[in-house]
Amino acid sequence: MIQLDRAERLLAYAIAGVAGFVDASGFLAADRFFVSFMSGNTTRLGVELARDAGPALVAGLLLAGFVLGVAAGALVAEHFGARRKTAVLALSAMLLLIAAGGQAAGSTELFLGGAVLAMGAINNVFRRDGGVALGVTYMTGALVRMGEGLAGWIGGSGRGGKGALASLILWASLASGGFLGAIAFLGWPEAAPWLACLWALALVLVAAEIERKSAQPS
Repeated sequence: MIQLDRAERLLAYAIAGVAGFVDASGFLAADRFFVSFMSGNTTRLGVELARDAGPALVAGLLLAGFVLGVAAGALVAEHFGARRKTAVLALSAMLLLIAAGGQAAGSTELFLGGAVLAMGAINNVFRRDGGVALGVTYMTGALVRMGEGLAGWIGGSGRGGKGALASLILWASLASGGFLGAIAFLGWPEAAPWLACLWALALVLVAAEIERKSAQPS
């Protein structure tokens, strides 16, 4: 996070927010499966393998879908180069539109498929040296950096403090998005997926502006 400039950090926080929104609304809509939190689906895969093959299959398919989404996002990012943030977010927004259409049509399968592909792809917004530089849909790394910063503060070294604060805000963005997604789904279940689409489409415009400014000569 600390390698990103201010505009990119704000974009990362907003992306984490939409990931939380989508994951929470998907969790409530689809029998407590996740569309961005793959550690949860992995645990559920193990549990359901011991209990019931049906839910285990759903968890396994979601894991596979997330990996395919990451792969698709990586290919798009590599193809578009300097415009990869806009392109990856546009891909994710398109997949969220498919998910929203699926829910409107009463197809849980299409909803889950579009949402999990979108959440996999969106992790490619921030890439460095040919790989994902910042995961925006999972927070284990952010929590580890927060712990490292806490250790530095307790030990008096001060190491990791700046990174810990940025990671705390990233985590809070995901948590806040999850809260909003739950509120939206519980109050307006038909509208929640479309709100996520609007959020993602707004981020496409934000990313395009960031890349336009970065392309201008200093």
